[in-house]
Amino acid sequence: MAQSEFKLPSRLEGILGVLSKIYQKSGENEKLSIIVNASIVVHEGLEHDNWDGGIDGHGVTFSVPEQLYLEVYDSRARFQEELQKDLNAHHSVSGEYFSAVTIEVGELASGGDWRAQSGRLILRKEVAPEDGLRVWKAEGYRLFLSHKSEVKEKVAALKNELAVFGITGFVAHEDIHPTSEWQAEIETALMSMDSFVALMTPDFHDSNWTDQEVGFAVSRGVPIIAARLGLDPYGFIGKFQGLPATWDNAAVEIVRLLVNQPKMLECYIQAIERCSNWDNANRLAKVLDVINQVDARTANRIAEAYNANEDLRGGFGFNGSRPWLYGPGLLAHLNRWTNGAFIKTDASREGRLVRS
Repeated sequence: MAQSEFKLPSRLEGILGVLSKIYQKSGENEKLSIIVNASIVVHEGLEHDNWDGGIDGHGVTFSVPEQLYLEVYDSRARFQEELQKDLNAHHSVSGEYFSAVTIEVGELASGGDWRAQSGRLILRKEVAPEDGLRVWKAEGYRLFLSHKSEVKEKVAALKNELAVFGITGFVAHEDIHPTSEWQAEIETALMSMDSFVALMTPDFHDSNWTDQEVGFAVSRGVPIIAARLGLDPYGFIGKFQGLPATWDNAAVEIVRLLVNQPKMLECYIQAIERCSNWDNANRLAKVLDVINQVDARTANRIAEAYNANEDLRGGFGFNGSRPWLYGPGLLAHLNRWTNGAFIKTDASREGRLVRS
């Protein structure tokens, strides 16, 4: 049979798209990763048999990134056999079949939409600093807030609450200029975020965007929080423990999970240094108890911020004057981090925290 007469190779992309959905549904993530990330070559007419009027077999080579190749290497023969079987199970082209599948190490190929939607795509894109700043609009810890448009007002309020702690939130419905290309700006934010929060309201799954955003986050390997606001985590995000939350406490609970990350801790300390009122001081103090450890220089820096800032010293959570409501105060935490290295010069609000 002449090469131009083959029908099956041109249908391979569609077959792979179907298989991607089947693999997602059945949780066959290794095979899903292979077909999503592979550069694919079809070797037409690799075999021919004259039986029953003639039948032609085509070979398929999946060239995958080295990282993925090493992950599947020990089971490569099994995956090759299963992929061959799966490819042949989903076409009806008579006189043609896939006779062999080979998995080899190669380069990542660009793919269609189903690749990104799968949540298994190994992403390579780099975001220029100026593009990141354009999308995020400010410096800080970059937190992508994935949500349904119906709760955009609540999410905008949450973004403002998170800003108190040094977090720059991204809210697609608020942060993308109407003349900007919607999808490109969202992808820029996803590729430059530090962490991802899925605000899982009951209809979270109904959006055209939220599941794709989750897939990006999973593929990038950034910290992911599934905030349970009426819906439990599912699908790719189902492996992450859901954070019980309400709209009233979501900001504090999110920060408490993130604050021990180095960049988040630095942004939090900067927020302490620029605290401008007692209310914000009390909010900032709500995460002091979950900070595991800081070095001596950082402890000194926090103490110096307290000494220099009247609003911090006025905050009950920092001065420790109402421990039954706001905790023991900054002095107790400084001593927890430094094995008792700090004292307060006097008991008044004007007392300074110094090393003993």
